[in-house]
Amino acid sequence: MPGPTVRCPICGKKVAFEDPNMPFCSDRCRLLDLGNWASEKYVIPGAEKPNELEESDDDPQEQPEGPHR
Repeated sequence: MPGPTVRCPICGKKVAFEDPNMPFCSDRCRLLDLGNWASEKYVIPGAEKPNELEESDDDPQEQPEGPHR
């Protein structure tokens, strides 16, 4: 009786839990997945970074334009 299996996330082939490439069926699929992460095809959603242009008007580093006295 074969052991439990999972599907390769890249090609869908069945992979045994004991396979050293698990959850991938091969080094090729493992590298394709790594490439997808590296090219940002996959992303993990997170909190959005605040836009630097939307800072408050009370920025102490900001100097008004005009004549300096």
